[in-house]
Amino acid sequence: MAPPVRSRYSRIPKEKFSAYFGPLKSQPYNDSTSRGGSHHSLRTLAWNPLGTLIATGASDKTLRVWNPEKPNVRFSTELKGHTSGIEKIAFNPVKDAELCSVSNDGVVKFWDVRTKACVNEVKGLGNTHALAWAPDGSSLLVGNRAGELFQLLPTKSSVVSSHQQPVETNQMAFAWTGDKVFLPTNEGRVRILSYPGLEPVLHVNHAVKPDESTEFTLKGHTAPCLTVELSPTGRYLATGGADSIIALFDTKDWICQRTVSCLVGPVKSISFTFDGSYVVGGCEEGSGLEVTHTETGEHVHTFKTAGPCEAVAWAPTRYCLAYSDLGVLRIIGLDADRK
Repeated sequence: MAPPVRSRYSRIPKEKFSAYFGPLKSQPYNDSTSRGGSHHSLRTLAWNPLGTLIATGASDKTLRVWNPEKPNVRFSTELKGHTSGIEKIAFNPVKDAELCSVSNDGVVKFWDVRTKACVNEVKGLGNTHALAWAPDGSSLLVGNRAGELFQLLPTKSSVVSSHQQPVETNQMAFAWTGDKVFLPTNEGRVRILSYPGLEPVLHVNHAVKPDESTEFTLKGHTAPCLTVELSPTGRYLATGGADSIIALFDTKDWICQRTVSCLVGPVKSISFTFDGSYVVGGCEEGSGLEVTHTETGEHVHTFKTAGPCEAVAWAPTRYCLAYSDLGVLRIIGLDADRK
């Protein structure tokens, strides 16, 4: 039986989630022109703010923008210029056609996807692997594997400010207010820093030893924390670690409310549905994507995959999930919109 017709903005109750998605088939987007063949590694995915485009970045330097409604590669756009693998991409949250990409070639590029033009670039940033836009789209933070953070402007070809962190930081996220940023570290903790000053926002309320910091950090992992994601409602901050766990922190009191432990392998990406009701993690190992109900921690559905899915991204306006599977972009939920 076909899934019921559903408005892209309406919420699916958790008891109906699996029944809704069970009959749906994923749509593959095969890049036959990729330099790494059909199994080139897709490291990062990004929807534009309206959900009308999705970009993919791969280890073989391929950066491509797809129309979700047209899976044939001839309807996509390749953006050429990086000389090493693409590590992270993200659209400007307030501009539908402005895309930023970072690569371990040390270059950050800004693209106009309508014209395929690189409209700005910042060079010499080292082995960059993390990227987050401020919510107003006016600036962004880029991080490299040496623990350096760089504040950039999309219209300026030099660094606005740089900050050396005491420990390597991974994929970060901004608070929706834009005045704070969440930095996951290889120590398994998450720092909460002001923006743009990048100073600790919270401090412990008990005495510490003279040589210890009073900075308050979120502790949810026994291994490096690799990624963080704030829910669209702002209620939860999800953190993913190399210990195969997603921890969900309440942003009111910063207590870890629940953990998701059904995952396999290090959690490299996290994504919430547009309404914040469900969360999914992308892992380096395993053969499936586990969807969890945010408020209760209940497992609601497993999307079967052919292999590990390192990159995952729910669409910003509807129940469509994009993910990488054996180097191929797949999206599930589009056919439900057409019924």
